[in-house]
Parts: sequence; C-alpha cells; structure tokens
Amino acid sequence: MGPMEFKGYLLVVISVLFFLSASYAVFFSALVAPSGILLLDHLAADNHYKYLALLLVPTGAYFVIANWVGWQYYRNA
Repeated sequence: MGPMEFKGYLLVVISVLFFLSASYAVFFSALVAPSGILLLDHLAADNHYKYLALLLVPTGAYFVIANWVGWQYYRNA
C-alpha cells in the first residue's frame, strides 16, 4: 500500500468516525443512555453548540471550495 492509498483510507476512516459521532450527538443521544465518553456526552447534553460544532465542517469545506473556484476563475480570466 502506497502513501496515497494510506491517506485515502485514513480520510475515509476519519469521515466515518465523524459521521458516527455527529449522528450520535444530534440524533441518537436522545434515545439512548449516556455513553460514558466525556466529549460525546457533553455534546449530547448541549442544545445549541452541538449543531455549530458539527455544521462547522461542511460549512468550512464549502468556503474553501468556493474560494478555490473563485481563485481559478480569477487566474484564468
């Protein structure tokens, strides 16, 4: 396995872990008992900032992609 394949698998694993933890904090924490993991329990108990913390990732990704596309338009105009 080369270094690019390792980075790809690492990205997939991190994405799945983020998706599972975000799903637990937003959706499933109201249905199940506290997990015992301090960070997840703190996110699950919060009613406002758990959405901010989890939506910051896609919003940041959109911001980076939009800026990159704008920069490409500027360079190639």
